Amino acid sequence: MRKIAFLFPGQGSQAVGMGKDIYENYEEAKNIYDTADEVLGKNITTLCFEGPEEDLKQTVNTQPCIVTTSIALMEALRSELNIIPDYTAGHSLGEYCAMFTAGVMSLETTLRLIQKRADLMGATKGGSMAAILNASEDVLKAGLEEGNKVGYVDVANYNSPSQVVITGDENAVKAAGEYILANGARRVVPLAVSGAFHSKFMKIAGEEFASYIADAELNDSSIPVITNVDAQPTMDAEDFRVKMPRQIYSSVYWTQTIQKMVEEGVDTFIEIGPGKVLSGLNKKIAPEATVYNVFDKASLESTVAALKELMAQV
Repeated sequence: MRKIAFLFPGQGSQAVGMGKDIYENYEEAKNIYDTADEVLGKNITTLCFEGPEEDLKQTVNTQPCIVTTSIALMEALRSELNIIPDYTAGHSLGEYCAMFTAGVMSLETTLRLIQKRADLMGATKGGSMAAILNASEDVLKAGLEEGNKVGYVDVANYNSPSQVVITGDENAVKAAGEYILANGARRVVPLAVSGAFHSKFMKIAGEEFASYIADAELNDSSIPVITNVDAQPTMDAEDFRVKMPRQIYSSVYWTQTIQKMVEEGVDTFIEIGPGKVLSGLNKKIAPEATVYNVFDKASLESTVAALKELMAQV
């Protein structure tokens, strides 16, 4: 038997127009968008379908819009194919879609929590981030040491064996990046972000979020969620309550998350949400695995057809 995992993307995967054809063709998806508009008291639907891009890329809008679109796509997929994944995971904010899929939270709770998370992160200014491509572990470590002479810098995301993202003080990130580039990295790409996500700069936001979710209704999950903060399977409601605030200021162990699922026997991944970022990373982390994308009506239909064929072979 094949083991299947659902994956959900994070910030940066958004695009104006995302989810529009799913909304127009699947009642299940339309219901998700309509609920998001009502629960959050703002026009998520218009932001996703029409933008403008300047508004969509603001953290306070990006996070709820991506989560709404990803869940709408997932519900459209499940309306076409009765499929229950063996594992699920999401990159940063995508983890909220994974928790929703696993029954940890209701749709309303998921939307309210991701909006609060977005508000807190969006309000935390200062610092910068940069993507590092093809640097060795030794060079990365030495670069971080070099940057920490100037200020604070750490790893935000372990995205793939050939890509990490660093975060922290602007001057420290710059110094680390320059050292790493001079010592063999292929590229260092500064990221257009409003702050130093997944760094200690976000600690206060994380602590405020912990207070906010103290009374949130959370359930034990029905399937394991591999969590960002430790790349370990999580199912207990109280473990999620502890890990969710930590995730805001901790590194995202995405490479290790995919590797963990492969170790557990997962051989088929379905990325559900706007874009194909995670599929690209998967090819570098687990090139032997099969990966499908669900990001619009056409990709949903082709994924459903391929999965039906796959299931028929079992």
